[in-house]
Amino acid sequence: MRHCSVQVRGLLTREELDRYNGLIEVGGFLEEQGRYDLAYPIQKEIDILILPAIERLKDKSRARDRDDQEYLASLDRAQDLSEEV
Repeated sequence: MRHCSVQVRGLLTREELDRYNGLIEVGGFLEEQGRYDLAYPIQKEIDILILPAIERLKDKSRARDRDDQEYLASLDRAQDLSEEV
């Protein structure tokens, strides 16, 4: 089973994380038994389950980028003001 990143796991809700852990456990068991035909749909379910957390991570990244842009713009404004004096 492919695990998602720590960052994505950190943004899963408690319910999503419980479901994720259960699916990983079942998928790992199926792989140990050589039942890759059954493990594949489990992996697909995991991929669907983590999509909302991936979107939350993207939203956090976009917010950080906006904050960085605002900070850099404020530095530019402060520099322009200091040059006028």
